[in-house]
Amino acid sequence: MKKQKTETLNRPDNTAFTQQRLPAWQPMLSAGIVIPGFLIIGLAFIGIGVALFVTSQNIQVLERDYTGVEQNSDNNCFQCLNRTNCVCAVQFNLTQQIEGPVFFYYGLSNYFQNHRKYGVSRDDYQLSGDTSYFTEPDEDCIPYRYDSSDRPIVPCGSKANSLFNDTFRLYRLVGGQKKQVPFDGKGIAWWTDYNLKYRNPTLVDGSLAKAFNGTVKPVNWPKPVYELDTSDPSNNGFLNQDFLVWMRRAALPGFRKLYRRISEGEYADGLPTGNYSLEIDYNYPVHAFGGSKKVFFSNVSWMGGKNQFLGIAYLVVGSLCIFMSLVMLIVYAKYRFADEDS
Repeated sequence: MKKQKTETLNRPDNTAFTQQRLPAWQPMLSAGIVIPGFLIIGLAFIGIGVALFVTSQNIQVLERDYTGVEQNSDNNCFQCLNRTNCVCAVQFNLTQQIEGPVFFYYGLSNYFQNHRKYGVSRDDYQLSGDTSYFTEPDEDCIPYRYDSSDRPIVPCGSKANSLFNDTFRLYRLVGGQKKQVPFDGKGIAWWTDYNLKYRNPTLVDGSLAKAFNGTVKPVNWPKPVYELDTSDPSNNGFLNQDFLVWMRRAALPGFRKLYRRISEGEYADGLPTGNYSLEIDYNYPVHAFGGSKKVFFSNVSWMGGKNQFLGIAYLVVGSLCIFMSLVMLIVYAKYRFADEDS
């Protein structure tokens, strides 16, 4: 009796949905539907692919490597290869204007931000501004949880500790004079990171620095998190734009991240032709693990940055669909007429 009662309780309701009695429609696929369908899909994919490919080809990109492994005539970063706190410069000439707005990126290669242990080496409660986790960081942050004096590190973890810290200044060379090109670093991070995911702790006596009392900066940082931007007090702490950009992990070992925009003053329409010098504070070491460092100047389109793969993928799939429609048409015609003759 008890077993029968249990089975009754576990039995789904006698409704059309739970008993799978809802009316359904199943298409009857015939050659007259499948062959034109493949043909239409193929033509649509080819049209989209052509639009994507042409748009990508029109995006302008200037790329320069400044790792310094080899001596180049356009930069002197070779002298900084095994040093930190070194300044070098990359020279380049624009023969064609890069239409604005221009986006300036830094890029790293052979750098696995997608490694699981690296990705979880952080304390999300810290980064959300919860000061109770300042004194006792999450164990996932090991070995960057406490310093050698057993003081808590904020922000803790490998991810924050490895923050990219090369800095850049761009100059246009006009008549033998260096004219600095203004960078705009506002709003370069994801909106969700800045407004939802990350939070600064509550100010203590109106001071962000006091909220971090009793903690120390990450081992590899030259200054604490509340002094990342001395020129803009609102761009400090966990809401610093460069920090937010770095903390969003890249999926592939070769990646680039947005550093600044060039969209102000006389450069609102882009970077004009001429000679330029990019001065770099070379601080971030990559040679030890076989990595490289690059800079990119690029504009964007309605489809984003330069990406030929997407257009080529659409063209290939569209071509395959048209090819398959022709194959099916030949097979259908052959066997249909063969049946009629018999």
